[in-house]
Amino acid sequence: MKCSANSEGNIVTISENEKKEFLRLADSKSLKEDMRYLSEHRHNPVILDGEVDIDRWVLFLNEFNEFINHEPKPFKPMIDKDMRL
Repeated sequence: MKCSANSEGNIVTISENEKKEFLRLADSKSLKEDMRYLSEHRHNPVILDGEVDIDRWVLFLNEFNEFINHEPKPFKPMIDKDMRL
């Protein structure tokens, strides 16, 4: 039985059968094709016509803040007199 630590530092053990299954899946052509398909057909809800839609982005941020119970910050206009690239 092998032991390793996860991202939280906890020790995780896997059986030999689990190890063999992971290795078999890692070498699976169909799994690689499925992952490639998912990657190519990924949907990003804030992108519209290949560009970020700022209205969708702000809506997402507001709803996410509400979900995690953060109080929105008051609006502060951005004023920059010297903008350089």
